[in-house]
Amino acid sequence: MDIDTGLLRSFAVVCEEGQLTAAAARLSVSQPTLTKQIRQLEAQLGVQLFERTRTGVTPTPAAEALAGHTAAVLAGWDGAVRAARQAATEAEGLLRVGFEGSTINLVGLATMAEFGRRMPGWQVRMRQNNWFDVSSGLATGEIDLALWHAPADLGPEYAAARLAVVDRIAVLSSEHPLAAHQVLDVRDVLAEPFVAIPAEAGFWRDYWLGAAERDGRPARIGAVAHNADEWLAAVACGQGVGFAPEAMRRLASRPDVAYRNVTGLSPSHVGLHWLRERPLTRAMTAFIDACRETVHL
Repeated sequence: MDIDTGLLRSFAVVCEEGQLTAAAARLSVSQPTLTKQIRQLEAQLGVQLFERTRTGVTPTPAAEALAGHTAAVLAGWDGAVRAARQAATEAEGLLRVGFEGSTINLVGLATMAEFGRRMPGWQVRMRQNNWFDVSSGLATGEIDLALWHAPADLGPEYAAARLAVVDRIAVLSSEHPLAAHQVLDVRDVLAEPFVAIPAEAGFWRDYWLGAAERDGRPARIGAVAHNADEWLAAVACGQGVGFAPEAMRRLASRPDVAYRNVTGLSPSHVGLHWLRERPLTRAMTAFIDACRETVHL
């Protein structure tokens, strides 16, 4: 029997959320679409998976049995996809590197030249990170390395080659009352509405909202931006404040935006990241070494 992995992913999210409405929002589909997907999976399997209740949906014994295998099935398929993509790009002599809006400015001609010296005939393809994918493409094998500003510990699934530790700073409208101060206390900044990145960004959203410094208190969200340009425009328009890497001060200078140092805010660790379960290839190692040789902050 052939089963669409997309249907299995939808099923897994419904099990986790316990509600079709919440699951549909997380999957970025309408509730009728999600209901149709679940019914399609039930038809393929020939079993009922959920019973509707006043508070949501309840998994049937069949659903509980299926859920016990779903994670392994999806992980196995994801691993197979990654392996196929990696084999194809290695055959082409291609290394794929993801980057944030500001980190791309760390990598230049000198880095590429050094990589080319270490890996003759190979090319590097740079791709900007997707805010709607927590792993930016590492989990799906779309990229080999991700150049990130990150917290000190991203969790056991990621390995990292650190390049530098830099400050995070506050970004706010030049008309904001806090802009009158050259140095801000993190507690004052956290009290303000924030311009957030999408909820799909997962821990990245929390990190750039300063979750570790909030002691469990939720952030006030003034606006949600879907890319770096939207984010900066929302800040400039006074819809909220935000945190950013220190390098943004010089890379995105504009008269309507103020950049201020912040006391009490943890720094950002700049480095190249990859999935810990994936062994480093010669090309990945060569790019890491090239960055260590040429990237200076």
